Amino acid sequence: MSNIALVKSLTKDATLLTIAEKVLNNQRITETEGTYLFDDAPIGYLGFLANYIREAKHGDRTYFNRNFHIEPTNICLYTCSFCSYSRLIKKRSEGWEYTMDDILNIVKKYDDKPVTEVHIVGGVLPQYDLEFYTTLFSKIKSHRPDLHIKALTPVEYHYIFKKAKISYEEGMKLIQESGADSMPGGGAEIFHPEIRDEIAGGKCSGEEWLDIHRIWHKLGQRSNATMLYGHIENTMHRIDHLEKLRALQDETSGFQTFIPLKFRNKGNDMSHVSESTTVEDMRMYAVSRIYLDNFDHIKAYWPMIGRDTTQTLLAFGVNDVDGTIDDTTKIYSMAGSEEQTPALSTAQLVKLIRAVGRKPIERDTLYNVINDYTDTVFEDDDKYKGYIALPVNN
Repeated sequence: MSNIALVKSLTKDATLLTIAEKVLNNQRITETEGTYLFDDAPIGYLGFLANYIREAKHGDRTYFNRNFHIEPTNICLYTCSFCSYSRLIKKRSEGWEYTMDDILNIVKKYDDKPVTEVHIVGGVLPQYDLEFYTTLFSKIKSHRPDLHIKALTPVEYHYIFKKAKISYEEGMKLIQESGADSMPGGGAEIFHPEIRDEIAGGKCSGEEWLDIHRIWHKLGQRSNATMLYGHIENTMHRIDHLEKLRALQDETSGFQTFIPLKFRNKGNDMSHVSESTTVEDMRMYAVSRIYLDNFDHIKAYWPMIGRDTTQTLLAFGVNDVDGTIDDTTKIYSMAGSEEQTPALSTAQLVKLIRAVGRKPIERDTLYNVINDYTDTVFEDDDKYKGYIALPVNN
């Protein structure tokens, strides 16, 4: 049976058939059609379309990488209502503030580990200014030139550049020259001001977030993008967010990966808001894969979404599961994630991917293949500990 015949057997809905024909012919869907998928498409139908795109782009290949995460501080000037992790300045005793030497010592702890990336993101405080970070990045590069530095979100850069009284263009150029290699996708939350002002007031706006990524891309650098979903937003806000990302990707081609981030309601000011169901999670990932036709990768962060759901999502458009984790699940465990495991060994992660018929591929930050574990036999799980620590703001 052809793919067209198959989709016709799955539904008689004319709108869904039109969308399916577009997907199967590599054509772009509209905002109205994206809205229809969120609100009216059967979940199995979404899975079929999202998996078709996933396999057309990547086959069964499923990526993960080896990195470690450094959070300079969990104390922050901002008071985002969804955040369970940061501590306000008035609660400094409940948090930490690393010095530059502290951070460099953490980097040196991984000198004999097979990591390829350090991921640096944390709270916003005055002492972590432009000079601090440019010096830090330079020192990390001097110590370990091959280590990819993926660092700071537009929320941090916006504050840093404003404090330094320089433009985004000047600031991002200095960041690049100091040794930063790419930018994570955090701080996007929801772009629409109607929601952003309520859950993340005071941070950079959605347009400012996009502008900083635009400038970074025009410097020849890559970045990721995220969306915080499953709280007080509705379909319109989600489509608005995806459309803005798709439009910027059309302009710059600088985004690598999109990561939907599930809202967790424990220990924050939005604990009264119910979390999304697993079926709603599947819908979010599938529509993202269908809508973002110019993004190569859709990532599921397993400590946040759960290992079982991550495996399911590999049939709903996802081709990257992030990586094994080394003592950094505190961000989501504090917010109520069901995943309390501090780490998965490389062998365990490979088995997780293989269990649903996919091929585990270790990558670097830029998706160059490091190891193909499709046929690897692991005799001793402990031997393959990943020494990897991955953050929420991927």
